Amino acid sequence: MRYLRYVFLAVLTVGLVIIAVANREPVLLRLFTDDVAAWVGVQNSISIPQFVVIFGSIITGVAIGFVWEWFREHKQRAQASTVRRENTRLEREVSRLQTDQSSPKDDVLALIDG
Repeated sequence: MRYLRYVFLAVLTVGLVIIAVANREPVLLRLFTDDVAAWVGVQNSISIPQFVVIFGSIITGVAIGFVWEWFREHKQRAQASTVRRENTRLEREVSRLQTDQSSPKDDVLALIDG
C-alpha cells in the first residue's frame, strides 16, 4: 500500500511539473479595471507565470472547501464533544459507585459478606 502511495505521488509530481513547464508564459492579472484603478490610485496589475495562477486557483479552491466543511461540521463536532464529556462523567460516577459498594460501612455487614 505504501508503494501505491509513492507511485501516485510520483505521477502527480510529474503531471504538475509538466503543467508548470507548459504554462511558463507570463499572464497579466488586474485587480481593478483601468477606470477604477485611476480613481482609487493603486497599481492594479501584476505579471506572473500562468502556472502560478493555475496552482494558486487550485490551492485557493481546496482551502475554501476545507473551511466550508469545517463550518458545516461544527454541529457534529459540538455534539460529539458533549457526548464525550457525558460519557466521562458517567464513567467516573460508575467507578465511584463501584468503590462505594465494595467497601461495606457496617462491621456486621462486613462479617456477613465475608
